[in-house]
Amino acid sequence: MVKGKSLLIGTGISIGIVILLVCFMGPLDVKALSKTPDKTQPIEFRPDIITFDNMEAFGTLEKTKAVFLHDKHTDALEKKNKDCMACHKTENGRISQKFMRLKDTTREELTKIYCDNCTKCHSEILVAGEKAGPVKCNECHKERPEIQSSRVAFGFDKSLHFRHYRAQKNHCDRCHHEYDQKIQKLFYAKGKESTCRYCHKKELTSDGTEKVISMRLASHLACIDCHQKTEAKQMDAGPVRCGGCHDAQEQLKIEKVKRVPRLKRGQPNNVLIKTGDKKGRIPTMMRVPFSHKAHEEYNDTCRVCHLASLESCATCHPLVGSNKNVENGKEISLETAFHKRGHQSSCTGCHESKQQDKNCAGCHEFMTNTRQQESSTCLRCHMVPLPERTGELSTSKAAKMARLMPRLWKETFGPIYTVDVPKTVIIKDGKVFDTMVKQLDSSKLARYFHYEDTTLCRGCHHNTPAAGKPPRCANCHGKPFNADYLFRPGIMGSFHQQCIGCHQKMGVEKYLSCTACHKERKKES
Repeated sequence: MVKGKSLLIGTGISIGIVILLVCFMGPLDVKALSKTPDKTQPIEFRPDIITFDNMEAFGTLEKTKAVFLHDKHTDALEKKNKDCMACHKTENGRISQKFMRLKDTTREELTKIYCDNCTKCHSEILVAGEKAGPVKCNECHKERPEIQSSRVAFGFDKSLHFRHYRAQKNHCDRCHHEYDQKIQKLFYAKGKESTCRYCHKKELTSDGTEKVISMRLASHLACIDCHQKTEAKQMDAGPVRCGGCHDAQEQLKIEKVKRVPRLKRGQPNNVLIKTGDKKGRIPTMMRVPFSHKAHEEYNDTCRVCHLASLESCATCHPLVGSNKNVENGKEISLETAFHKRGHQSSCTGCHESKQQDKNCAGCHEFMTNTRQQESSTCLRCHMVPLPERTGELSTSKAAKMARLMPRLWKETFGPIYTVDVPKTVIIKDGKVFDTMVKQLDSSKLARYFHYEDTTLCRGCHHNTPAAGKPPRCANCHGKPFNADYLFRPGIMGSFHQQCIGCHQKMGVEKYLSCTACHKERKKES
C-alpha cells in the first residue's frame, strides 16, 4: 500500500469501477492465452485480465470464455465521468461485484445481461464516433493470444498487517471476524484473530448450512470497499485498481516497515512442544523447547508453520497418523509434521532449505542425508536438561523450563572452534576453515547446529570420524583412480569435484579458474 493517491485513480467518483465483475474472476484461460501469437502481432502483458467463467455453473460452455480488461475499462469510464454504478448495483451498503445484478439466475438470463449491456455500451460509443469494444459474438468470444497476463499474486505480510493495524488504530475488529451459524451473522472474537485464509479458501466452499466465500472474493469485497471509503475522506488509502496490487512493479513500491512490532495475540515467547495426546501417551524422546518469538522474527506470516489454524500443532496432527495425504493435516502424524524432509512447513524441511544458502551449500551439497541426520543433531532439539549447566532446569515444570531454556541456548550460540588446522596442506590453503567460521557469525541457526569443534571439518572430510586430525584425503582417494571403486574418485578428481563444486555453490568466482589454484608454468625458451 503505497501513498494512496499514487495508486488510485484521480477522482472519488471514478474509483468505484474497479470492482467491476470481480465476482466472475476465475482462473485465466491459460490454453487460450498461452498459444504462440502470430509473429506480426505485438504481445501485450497486463495484470488486469479477467475471464468470465461464471457460466460454467450451468454446464458445458457453448462459447469460448470472454476476456475482459478491467483497468482498461476503468480508464475509459473515468473519461466519461462514470463510476461503478455504470455496471454494478449496491447490496448491504457495498457495491456488488456481480455485473448488473445481485444474484445468478438462469443461463439464458445471465447471457442476456452480459450480451445486451456490453453490446449496448459499445454500440453507443461507436455511434458517437469513438473507438469501442466488440459488438459481435465472435469478436468477444475468441482467443486473444496477443494479450497475456502479467498478474502477480498478492500476499499480506506482517509489514502490511502492521501498517493496517496502525492505520485502524488497533481496531482488529475492522477486518477479523467469525461466523455465528445460529444467528447467521459475523462477530468479532477478541483474542482469536487468525489469518483470513483459514476460513476463506481459494475456492468457494460450503457445508450445506454455512457458505464461505472464496479468499479472492472476500479480499476484493472488504479491501477495495475500505480503500474507497478511506480515499473518499481525503485520506491516503490503498489501491483499488487491479494493477495496484497485481502488477510486479507496483508491488515493489509498497513501503516496508523495517522493524515490525510483534503481533499481539497472547502467544508465548517460548514453549515446550508436547504431543497433546488425550490418552496421555508421551513421546519416546525429550520434549523440544521452541523459541516462538525468535521464529516469528524470521518469517513474514504465521502460515509458514500454522497451515490450518493458530492452535497447537497437536490440534491437527495426531501422535499417530497414517501419513497418506500431505494436504490433509489429519493424515500426518505429529512426528512426521516436524521431521518431513523437503517440506517447508516442517522443522527439518525449513532448516534444510537454509542449507541452500550460498554460505552453507558448499558443504551441505556434498554431504549425504545420513551424515546430516546424526544422533547428535537430534539432541540439539530434543534437549536433555543438564543440572550442572543450568542449575534448575532438571527439576523445573514445563512452563518454567520453557522460560529458562534460552539460557542454555545462549551458552551454545557463538562456539569457539579450537581445532588445530594446519596452515599448509596438500592444496596449500589454510584460510578455508577460518573463512567458514567467519560465515557462521551471520546465522544463529548455523551457529546453533555447528556446535562441535569438528563439525566444520566434516564439510570436506566427509567420510572420516569426527576428530581434530582427520586422515589425509589420499587415504581414501587413491592415485591413480581405483577402478574397483567406481563411486570414489581419485585424488585429483576428488579435489576438483569437491573444491570447484563448493566454490560454485558458494559463489566464490575468484577460485573457479585453473590458474587461480595452479600457478601457470613458465614456457621453456
